[in-house]
Amino acid sequence: MDSRELSQANNRVVRRLGLVVLAMFGFGFALVPLYDIFCEVTGLNGKTGRIAAGEAQVMQVDTSREVTVEFVASVNSDLPWEIRPMVRRVKVHPGEVTEVKYSARNTTGGTVVGQAVPSLVPGLASKYFNKTECFCFTQQTLEAGEYKEMPLRFIVDPELPGDVHSVALSYTFFRMDAGENKQPSSGLERISLGPASPVPGIQAN
Repeated sequence: MDSRELSQANNRVVRRLGLVVLAMFGFGFALVPLYDIFCEVTGLNGKTGRIAAGEAQVMQVDTSREVTVEFVASVNSDLPWEIRPMVRRVKVHPGEVTEVKYSARNTTGGTVVGQAVPSLVPGLASKYFNKTECFCFTQQTLEAGEYKEMPLRFIVDPELPGDVHSVALSYTFFRMDAGENKQPSSGLERISLGPASPVPGIQAN
């Protein structure tokens, strides 16, 4: 092989490597929407819907169906908060707006910032579960010893498949501030199912 042929071969290799790099670069960007699609299908990381209150008000309520929604709260071991849903479960008609609350108390003598990460089971229901208001949309700050009731307003889409009769909404709370220079651990210290008593105005069992 002479120098000209060698140069042409090298150029072909460089072009192919360049195409591979571009493909990998593009795939890296594609991972984000692909991950979002995966989360929407599985409900991982709380990829439930978020809609405006006006959209929820125009939904047709299906009074012929009832769906049971259960609530769970888990607290990461680095977050010194006591958190629980104020109602364990509610029965709702698809299409109607329902509000429940979670309570949180900072058990330390200092200010702590936390963030709730939701997930829904079964994952299939995640694209039919929409929130118009949720404490999980933003980080929450509790002062020393502060107690807070945090509202969650949601609506189950009437298009929810008929064979889905119940869903479980779980929130895991993580510490977001520096604290004592600790990194969030993977362990969960406390899990709260909340009280069995209903919230006024909401049917619960």
